[in-house]
Amino acid sequence: MTSSSATDRTPIGKVPSPLAATSLKLVGGIAILLFLIDFVTVLFPPQFDNTAWQLNATTQLLDRGIIPLVGIVLLFTGYWIDSNLGIAPRKSSLATDLRFWTCLLSAFLGLVFLITTFLHPNLVFIQRRNALTRLDSEATELTAQMESRLSEDISAQRAQADALLNNEEAFQAAVASGNLDDGTKAQIEQFRKDPEAFNQYWTSQATEAQNRIKTGVGEDQQDKISLIKTEATKAFLRGILSSILLTIGFAFIGWSGLRRLLAMVN
Repeated sequence: MTSSSATDRTPIGKVPSPLAATSLKLVGGIAILLFLIDFVTVLFPPQFDNTAWQLNATTQLLDRGIIPLVGIVLLFTGYWIDSNLGIAPRKSSLATDLRFWTCLLSAFLGLVFLITTFLHPNLVFIQRRNALTRLDSEATELTAQMESRLSEDISAQRAQADALLNNEEAFQAAVASGNLDDGTKAQIEQFRKDPEAFNQYWTSQATEAQNRIKTGVGEDQQDKISLIKTEATKAFLRGILSSILLTIGFAFIGWSGLRRLLAMVN
């Protein structure tokens, strides 16, 4: 029986797998293609005059930015494994080398995310300003509506009180039916003696109610303003940090890759 020597045995665990290289390149390519599909989908149909659309588009691109970055890394890892195995095909022209186009894409995406570094924060502040303006308009409209209803209610109540004040029969009927308590009867008697107090009473009632409305609307508005500013700050920080990191990642891979490929050709 012939036995193999130790030197003839292949340390299988230390040899990169061609299947791993193919899988990495395949998954990397799919990730890049999925991002490009998303990129086109997000931008179509374009509404460059719409601030909300611009902010939504840049936010979605930032959220998906890590996908092509990981895809590019997987793709190049697959090529590195092929190179270690010695099965990487030699390209006579960069135009036929997928790595060249991948580096160009990476450099382009670096430029795109560099633009979003300035564009996204500006859009966030525009949206915040518009939201605060809209909130102020809504608060003014709501206050006017509530004051209008209040005025109608107070006018109706004053008319009823005025009827009891100037109509003795109606007043006695209300007393007999038990609809008036002692405090209300005493108040009406006071108003009969001092008609000016009647006017002052309803004026103070209207003023107090208006103050309550303004206070309630103002407190609610302040809560909403605080929420809008907090969300805008979070979106600003998240957007600018994501843009900077993605710009660095794509630009480094793109330009360093292109420099290496050009050096290999030369």
